[in-house]
Amino acid sequence: MRSYSVREILPNNFFSEEIILDNGYVLTAPEMRLLPAMLSALTAWNFEEVHSEGVPQAIYKAVSDDEQSKFTQNDKDDILHAEQYYINLQIWAGHLFERVQYKQNITFNEIAEKIKEIITELTKNRRFLLQVQKDVAKVNDENYLLSHTVKSAIIALVIGQTLKFQPHRLIELGAAAVLHEIGMTRIPLKIYSASTDLTSAEKEMIYMHPQLGFDILKTNGFPMAVCAPALEHHERENGSGYPLNLNADSISIYSKIIAVACSYEAITTYRPHKTAQNGYEGMLHLLRNENKQYNENVLNALVRSLSLFPIGQYVLLSNGKKAQVIDVNPADPRNPVLQIFEEKTPDGKNKIITSNPKEIYITQVIDDINLQPRRQFN
Repeated sequence: MRSYSVREILPNNFFSEEIILDNGYVLTAPEMRLLPAMLSALTAWNFEEVHSEGVPQAIYKAVSDDEQSKFTQNDKDDILHAEQYYINLQIWAGHLFERVQYKQNITFNEIAEKIKEIITELTKNRRFLLQVQKDVAKVNDENYLLSHTVKSAIIALVIGQTLKFQPHRLIELGAAAVLHEIGMTRIPLKIYSASTDLTSAEKEMIYMHPQLGFDILKTNGFPMAVCAPALEHHERENGSGYPLNLNADSISIYSKIIAVACSYEAITTYRPHKTAQNGYEGMLHLLRNENKQYNENVLNALVRSLSLFPIGQYVLLSNGKKAQVIDVNPADPRNPVLQIFEEKTPDGKNKIITSNPKEIYITQVIDDINLQPRRQFN
Protein backbone atom coordinates (compact mmCIF):
# COMPACT_ATOMS: atom_id res chain seq x y z
CA MET A 1 0.00 0.00 0.00
CA ARG A 2 1.35 3.40 -0.99
CA SER A 3 1.56 6.49 1.22
CA TYR A 4 0.68 9.97 -0.04
CA SER A 5 1.46 13.31 1.57
CA VAL A 6 -1.74 15.19 2.31
CA ARG A 7 -0.09 18.49 1.33
CA GLU A 8 0.87 17.15 -2.09
CA ILE A 9 -2.58 15.79 -3.06
CA LEU A 10 -4.33 18.10 -5.51
CA PRO A 11 -7.84 19.21 -4.49
CA ASN A 12 -10.75 17.51 -6.29
CA ASN A 13 -8.64 14.56 -7.40
CA PHE A 14 -10.00 11.02 -7.44
CA PHE A 15 -8.15 7.93 -6.22
CA SER A 16 -8.61 4.68 -8.14
CA GLU A 17 -8.89 2.73 -4.87
CA GLU A 18 -10.17 3.58 -1.38
CA ILE A 19 -8.13 5.96 0.80
CA ILE A 20 -7.30 4.77 4.32
CA LEU A 21 -6.07 6.69 7.37
CA ASP A 22 -3.46 5.35 9.77
CA ASN A 23 -6.06 3.89 12.13
CA GLY A 24 -7.64 1.84 9.34
CA TYR A 25 -10.56 4.24 8.83
CA VAL A 26 -11.72 4.38 5.19
CA LEU A 27 -11.78 8.03 4.19
CA THR A 28 -13.08 7.75 0.64
CA ALA A 29 -14.21 5.06 -1.75
CA PRO A 30 -13.25 5.05 -5.42
CA GLU A 31 -15.21 7.63 -7.46
CA MET A 32 -15.29 10.09 -4.52
CA ARG A 33 -13.44 13.37 -4.99
CA LEU A 34 -11.03 14.62 -2.33
CA LEU A 35 -12.68 17.98 -1.76
CA PRO A 36 -10.63 20.99 -0.54
CA ALA A 37 -12.55 21.01 2.74
CA MET A 38 -11.64 17.37 3.33
CA LEU A 39 -7.93 18.04 2.75
CA SER A 40 -8.07 21.04 5.09
CA ALA A 41 -9.72 18.91 7.75
CA LEU A 42 -7.01 16.25 7.45
CA THR A 43 -4.35 18.91 7.98
CA ALA A 44 -6.24 20.32 10.96
CA TRP A 45 -6.45 16.82 12.46
CA ASN A 46 -2.66 16.44 12.04
CA PHE A 47 -2.86 13.69 9.43
CA GLU A 48 0.24 14.11 7.29
CA GLU A 49 -0.23 11.03 5.13
CA VAL A 50 -3.01 8.85 3.72
CA HIS A 51 -2.66 5.37 2.24
CA SER A 52 -4.10 3.69 -0.82
CA GLU A 53 -3.52 0.83 -3.25
CA GLY A 54 -4.67 3.21 -5.98
CA VAL A 55 -3.34 6.31 -7.66
CA PRO A 56 -4.61 9.92 -7.76
CA GLN A 57 -6.34 10.96 -10.97
CA ALA A 58 -7.84 14.24 -12.19
CA ILE A 59 -10.60 12.24 -13.93
CA TYR A 60 -11.62 9.00 -12.29
CA LYS A 61 -10.64 5.90 -14.27
CA ALA A 62 -10.30 2.38 -13.02
CA VAL A 63 -6.79 0.94 -12.81
CA SER A 64 -7.39 -1.37 -15.77
CA ASP A 65 -10.10 -2.21 -18.24
CA ASP A 66 -10.52 -5.55 -16.46
CA GLU A 67 -11.15 -3.79 -13.16
CA GLN A 68 -13.40 -1.25 -14.82
CA SER A 69 -15.71 -3.94 -16.18
CA LYS A 70 -15.44 -6.29 -13.20
CA PHE A 71 -18.79 -5.42 -11.62
CA THR A 72 -20.75 -5.53 -14.85
CA GLN A 73 -19.06 -8.73 -16.00
CA ASN A 74 -19.73 -10.40 -12.66
CA ASP A 75 -23.39 -9.45 -12.95
CA LYS A 76 -23.57 -10.96 -16.43
CA ASP A 77 -21.94 -14.15 -15.20
CA ASP A 78 -24.31 -14.37 -12.23
CA ILE A 79 -27.35 -13.79 -14.46
CA LEU A 80 -26.24 -16.50 -16.89
CA HIS A 81 -25.62 -18.83 -13.95
CA ALA A 82 -29.12 -18.12 -12.57
CA GLU A 83 -30.74 -18.81 -15.95
CA GLN A 84 -28.86 -22.10 -16.28
CA TYR A 85 -29.77 -23.03 -12.72
CA TYR A 86 -33.48 -22.72 -13.55
CA ILE A 87 -33.03 -24.88 -16.62
CA ASN A 88 -31.23 -27.54 -14.56
CA LEU A 89 -33.96 -27.45 -11.92
CA GLN A 90 -36.63 -27.95 -14.57
CA ILE A 91 -34.71 -30.95 -15.94
CA TRP A 92 -34.46 -32.39 -12.42
CA ALA A 93 -38.17 -31.80 -11.78
CA GLY A 94 -38.99 -33.40 -15.13
CA HIS A 95 -37.13 -36.58 -14.22
CA LEU A 96 -38.85 -36.59 -10.83
CA PHE A 97 -42.31 -36.27 -12.36
CA GLU A 98 -41.53 -38.98 -14.91
CA ARG A 99 -40.70 -41.37 -12.09
CA VAL A 100 -44.05 -40.63 -10.49
CA GLN A 101 -45.83 -41.13 -13.82
CA TYR A 102 -44.25 -44.57 -14.08
CA LYS A 103 -45.13 -45.28 -10.44
CA GLN A 104 -41.54 -45.46 -9.25
CA ASN A 105 -40.81 -44.57 -5.63
CA ILE A 106 -39.61 -41.14 -4.56
CA THR A 107 -38.42 -40.33 -1.04
CA PHE A 108 -38.46 -37.33 1.24
CA ASN A 109 -34.72 -37.62 1.88
CA GLU A 110 -33.78 -37.28 -1.79
CA ILE A 111 -36.07 -34.27 -2.20
CA ALA A 112 -34.71 -32.73 1.01
CA GLU A 113 -31.14 -32.96 -0.33
CA LYS A 114 -32.18 -31.04 -3.43
CA ILE A 115 -33.98 -28.41 -1.36
CA LYS A 116 -30.83 -27.91 0.72
CA GLU A 117 -28.95 -27.22 -2.51
CA ILE A 118 -31.63 -24.73 -3.64
CA ILE A 119 -31.52 -22.93 -0.28
CA THR A 120 -27.74 -22.63 -0.57
CA GLU A 121 -28.12 -21.24 -4.09
CA LEU A 122 -30.72 -18.74 -2.88
CA THR A 123 -28.45 -17.63 -0.06
CA LYS A 124 -25.68 -16.85 -2.56
CA ASN A 125 -27.65 -15.66 -5.59
CA ARG A 126 -31.15 -14.68 -4.44
CA ARG A 127 -31.43 -11.41 -6.34
CA PHE A 128 -30.21 -12.94 -9.59
CA LEU A 129 -32.58 -15.90 -9.33
CA LEU A 130 -35.46 -13.50 -8.79
CA GLN A 131 -34.24 -11.09 -11.46
CA VAL A 132 -34.24 -13.67 -14.27
CA GLN A 133 -37.47 -15.47 -13.35
CA LYS A 134 -39.62 -13.75 -15.94
CA ASP A 135 -37.06 -14.29 -18.71
CA VAL A 136 -36.30 -17.99 -18.21
CA ALA A 137 -37.45 -20.25 -21.07
CA LYS A 138 -40.72 -19.06 -22.60
CA VAL A 139 -43.51 -21.12 -21.08
CA ASN A 140 -45.36 -23.43 -23.46
CA ASP A 141 -47.66 -26.42 -23.19
CA GLU A 142 -44.80 -28.88 -22.73
CA ASN A 143 -42.86 -27.14 -19.96
CA TYR A 144 -45.64 -25.24 -18.19
CA LEU A 145 -45.92 -27.62 -15.24
CA LEU A 146 -42.16 -27.79 -14.70
CA SER A 147 -41.68 -24.04 -15.05
CA HIS A 148 -44.55 -23.33 -12.66
CA THR A 149 -43.22 -25.85 -10.15
CA VAL A 150 -39.66 -24.49 -10.10
CA LYS A 151 -40.52 -20.80 -10.06
CA SER A 152 -43.22 -21.23 -7.41
CA ALA A 153 -40.80 -23.19 -5.23
CA ILE A 154 -38.19 -20.43 -5.44
CA ILE A 155 -40.75 -17.78 -4.48
CA ALA A 156 -42.10 -19.94 -1.64
CA LEU A 157 -38.61 -20.45 -0.21
CA VAL A 158 -37.86 -16.72 -0.40
CA ILE A 159 -41.07 -16.04 1.51
CA GLY A 160 -40.07 -18.66 4.07
CA GLN A 161 -36.68 -17.00 4.49
CA THR A 162 -38.36 -13.62 4.99
CA LEU A 163 -40.58 -15.21 7.65
CA LYS A 164 -37.38 -16.44 9.37
CA PHE A 165 -38.21 -20.14 9.13
CA GLN A 166 -35.73 -22.47 10.75
CA PRO A 167 -33.70 -24.66 8.33
CA HIS A 168 -35.78 -27.81 8.85
CA ARG A 169 -38.98 -25.86 8.15
CA LEU A 170 -37.49 -24.34 5.00
CA ILE A 171 -36.65 -27.85 3.80
CA GLU A 172 -40.23 -29.03 4.46
CA LEU A 173 -41.64 -25.92 2.74
CA GLY A 174 -39.34 -26.37 -0.27
CA ALA A 175 -40.20 -30.04 -0.62
CA ALA A 176 -43.92 -29.25 -0.39
CA ALA A 177 -43.56 -26.49 -3.01
CA VAL A 178 -41.68 -28.71 -5.45
CA LEU A 179 -44.27 -31.48 -5.04
CA HIS A 180 -47.49 -29.48 -4.69
CA GLU A 181 -48.59 -30.18 -8.31
CA ILE A 182 -47.45 -33.81 -8.37
CA GLY A 183 -51.07 -34.92 -8.77
CA MET A 184 -51.06 -33.38 -12.26
CA THR A 185 -48.86 -36.28 -13.40
CA ARG A 186 -51.99 -38.45 -13.22
CA ILE A 187 -53.89 -36.11 -15.59
CA PRO A 188 -53.38 -36.08 -19.39
CA LEU A 189 -51.17 -33.24 -20.62
CA LYS A 190 -53.75 -32.14 -23.19
CA ILE A 191 -56.19 -31.37 -20.35
CA TYR A 192 -54.08 -29.39 -17.88
CA SER A 193 -52.32 -27.50 -20.67
CA ALA A 194 -55.43 -26.85 -22.77
CA SER A 195 -55.71 -23.40 -24.34
CA THR A 196 -59.46 -23.78 -24.90
CA ASP A 197 -62.36 -24.07 -22.48
CA LEU A 198 -62.56 -27.40 -20.68
CA THR A 199 -65.62 -29.60 -20.60
CA SER A 200 -67.31 -30.29 -17.27
CA ALA A 201 -65.71 -33.73 -17.16
CA GLU A 202 -62.26 -32.28 -17.84
CA LYS A 203 -62.72 -29.67 -15.12
CA GLU A 204 -63.62 -32.42 -12.69
CA MET A 205 -60.35 -34.16 -13.53
CA ILE A 206 -58.39 -30.96 -12.82
CA TYR A 207 -60.19 -30.56 -9.49
CA MET A 208 -58.99 -34.05 -8.56
CA HIS A 209 -55.26 -33.25 -8.75
CA PRO A 210 -54.90 -32.06 -5.10
CA GLN A 211 -56.29 -35.36 -3.77
CA LEU A 212 -54.22 -37.34 -6.27
CA GLY A 213 -51.07 -35.50 -5.18
CA PHE A 214 -51.80 -36.08 -1.51
CA ASP A 215 -52.33 -39.80 -2.13
CA ILE A 216 -49.06 -40.10 -4.11
CA LEU A 217 -47.00 -38.45 -1.38
CA LYS A 218 -48.69 -40.34 1.46
CA THR A 219 -48.12 -43.64 -0.36
CA ASN A 220 -44.42 -42.77 -0.72
CA GLY A 221 -44.11 -42.10 3.01
CA PHE A 222 -43.73 -38.32 2.97
CA PRO A 223 -44.36 -36.46 6.24
CA MET A 224 -47.80 -34.91 6.64
CA ALA A 225 -46.27 -31.41 6.60
CA VAL A 226 -45.30 -32.08 2.95
CA CYS A 227 -48.41 -34.06 2.00
CA ALA A 228 -50.89 -31.44 3.25
CA PRO A 229 -49.93 -28.63 0.80
CA ALA A 230 -50.48 -30.97 -2.17
CA LEU A 231 -54.06 -31.25 -0.94
CA GLU A 232 -54.51 -27.66 0.27
CA HIS A 233 -52.69 -25.34 -2.15
CA HIS A 234 -55.98 -24.36 -3.84
CA GLU A 235 -57.76 -23.76 -0.55
CA ARG A 236 -58.43 -20.12 0.33
CA GLU A 237 -58.66 -18.21 3.61
CA ASN A 238 -62.32 -17.34 3.02
CA GLY A 239 -63.34 -20.95 2.37
CA SER A 240 -63.85 -20.46 -1.38
CA GLY A 241 -61.12 -22.88 -2.47
CA TYR A 242 -61.11 -26.56 -3.32
CA PRO A 243 -61.24 -29.54 -2.85
CA LEU A 244 -62.41 -29.30 0.79
CA ASN A 245 -63.51 -25.64 1.12
CA LEU A 246 -61.25 -25.23 4.16
CA ASN A 247 -61.13 -21.87 5.95
CA ALA A 248 -58.13 -20.02 7.35
CA ASP A 249 -57.80 -21.90 10.63
CA SER A 250 -57.75 -25.29 8.90
CA ILE A 251 -55.08 -24.55 6.27
CA SER A 252 -51.40 -25.24 7.04
CA ILE A 253 -48.90 -22.37 6.87
CA TYR A 254 -46.93 -24.10 4.10
CA SER A 255 -50.13 -24.34 2.04
CA LYS A 256 -50.83 -20.63 2.59
CA ILE A 257 -47.33 -19.72 1.40
CA ILE A 258 -47.52 -21.97 -1.65
CA ALA A 259 -50.95 -20.56 -2.53
CA VAL A 260 -49.50 -17.04 -2.66
CA ALA A 261 -46.32 -18.11 -4.48
CA CYS A 262 -48.29 -20.09 -7.08
CA SER A 263 -50.79 -17.31 -7.65
CA TYR A 264 -48.08 -14.70 -8.14
CA GLU A 265 -46.18 -16.96 -10.54
CA ALA A 266 -49.33 -17.75 -12.52
CA ILE A 267 -50.42 -14.11 -12.76
CA THR A 268 -47.03 -12.94 -14.03
CA THR A 269 -46.37 -15.80 -16.49
CA TYR A 270 -47.47 -15.85 -20.14
CA ARG A 271 -49.51 -18.85 -21.19
CA PRO A 272 -50.91 -19.71 -24.63
CA HIS A 273 -54.43 -18.92 -23.39
CA LYS A 274 -53.65 -15.75 -21.40
CA THR A 275 -51.38 -12.73 -21.24
CA ALA A 276 -49.06 -12.08 -18.32
CA GLN A 277 -49.25 -9.15 -15.95
CA ASN A 278 -45.94 -7.50 -15.16
CA GLY A 279 -44.47 -7.96 -11.70
CA TYR A 280 -45.87 -4.70 -10.34
CA GLU A 281 -49.39 -5.39 -11.60
CA GLY A 282 -49.21 -8.95 -10.29
CA MET A 283 -48.11 -7.70 -6.90
CA LEU A 284 -50.97 -5.17 -6.75
CA HIS A 285 -53.44 -7.84 -7.79
CA LEU A 286 -52.46 -10.04 -4.86
CA LEU A 287 -52.15 -7.22 -2.34
CA ARG A 288 -55.72 -6.14 -3.05
CA ASN A 289 -56.61 -9.57 -1.65
CA GLU A 290 -60.14 -9.48 -2.96
CA ASN A 291 -62.58 -11.35 -0.73
CA LYS A 292 -59.68 -12.05 1.67
CA GLN A 293 -58.49 -15.13 -0.19
CA TYR A 294 -54.86 -15.02 1.00
CA ASN A 295 -53.12 -14.82 4.35
CA GLU A 296 -52.13 -11.21 5.07
CA ASN A 297 -48.87 -12.15 6.82
CA VAL A 298 -47.79 -14.19 3.81
CA LEU A 299 -48.70 -11.37 1.40
CA ASN A 300 -46.68 -8.97 3.55
CA ALA A 301 -43.71 -11.36 3.38
CA LEU A 302 -44.09 -11.58 -0.41
CA VAL A 303 -43.84 -7.83 -0.90
CA ARG A 304 -40.92 -7.62 1.54
CA SER A 305 -39.23 -10.45 -0.38
CA LEU A 306 -39.70 -9.07 -3.89
CA SER A 307 -40.62 -5.37 -3.22
CA LEU A 308 -43.70 -3.61 -4.57
CA PHE A 309 -41.83 -3.26 -7.86
CA PRO A 310 -40.46 -6.81 -7.99
CA ILE A 311 -36.84 -7.65 -8.76
CA GLY A 312 -36.37 -7.71 -12.54
CA GLN A 313 -39.09 -5.10 -13.25
CA TYR A 314 -38.14 -2.33 -15.70
CA VAL A 315 -39.18 1.17 -14.64
CA LEU A 316 -39.02 4.83 -15.64
CA LEU A 317 -37.68 7.27 -13.07
CA SER A 318 -38.49 10.83 -12.03
CA ASN A 319 -35.29 12.03 -13.74
CA GLY A 320 -36.40 10.54 -17.07
CA LYS A 321 -33.97 7.62 -16.97
CA LYS A 322 -34.85 3.95 -17.40
CA ALA A 323 -33.82 1.42 -14.76
CA GLN A 324 -34.28 -2.14 -13.58
CA VAL A 325 -35.12 -3.22 -10.04
CA ILE A 326 -32.20 -5.37 -8.90
CA ASP A 327 -32.84 -5.80 -5.16
CA VAL A 328 -35.27 -5.12 -2.36
CA ASN A 329 -34.97 -2.28 0.12
CA PRO A 330 -35.72 -3.91 3.50
CA ALA A 331 -36.53 -0.53 5.01
CA ASP A 332 -39.18 0.31 2.38
CA PRO A 333 -40.59 -2.18 -0.18
CA ARG A 334 -41.97 0.77 -2.18
CA ASN A 335 -38.48 2.10 -2.95
CA PRO A 336 -36.25 -0.73 -4.18
CA VAL A 337 -32.61 -0.79 -5.30
CA LEU A 338 -32.26 0.19 -8.97
CA GLN A 339 -29.72 -0.10 -11.74
CA ILE A 340 -30.00 3.00 -13.94
CA PHE A 341 -29.28 2.26 -17.60
CA GLU A 342 -28.71 5.74 -19.02
CA GLU A 343 -26.65 7.28 -16.25
CA LYS A 344 -23.05 6.26 -15.62
CA THR A 345 -20.59 6.39 -12.74
CA PRO A 346 -17.24 8.08 -13.51
CA ASP A 347 -15.74 4.71 -14.56
CA GLY A 348 -18.52 4.00 -17.06
CA LYS A 349 -20.63 1.54 -15.06
CA ASN A 350 -24.39 1.67 -14.86
CA LYS A 351 -25.33 3.57 -11.74
CA ILE A 352 -26.94 1.74 -8.81
CA ILE A 353 -29.11 3.64 -6.31
CA THR A 354 -31.82 3.08 -3.74
CA SER A 355 -34.90 4.97 -4.93
CA ASN A 356 -36.18 7.72 -2.68
CA PRO A 357 -39.50 9.62 -2.90
CA LYS A 358 -37.70 12.90 -2.15
CA GLU A 359 -34.96 12.42 -4.76
CA ILE A 360 -35.12 9.83 -7.56
CA TYR A 361 -38.23 7.65 -7.58
CA ILE A 362 -40.24 5.37 -9.86
CA THR A 363 -42.90 7.07 -11.97
CA GLN A 364 -43.89 4.32 -14.40
CA VAL A 365 -43.42 0.61 -15.04
CA ILE A 366 -42.18 -0.82 -18.34
CA ASP A 367 -42.75 -4.39 -19.51
CA ASP A 368 -39.58 -4.40 -21.61
CA ILE A 369 -36.65 -2.00 -21.54
CA ASN A 370 -37.23 -1.18 -25.24
CA LEU A 371 -40.94 -0.46 -24.84
CA GLN A 372 -42.77 2.66 -23.82
CA PRO A 373 -44.02 2.95 -20.21
CA ARG A 374 -47.40 1.42 -19.46
CA ARG A 375 -48.50 3.05 -16.24
CA GLN A 376 -47.85 6.37 -14.57
CA PHE A 377 -48.06 6.99 -10.84
CA ASN A 378 -49.32 10.14 -9.19
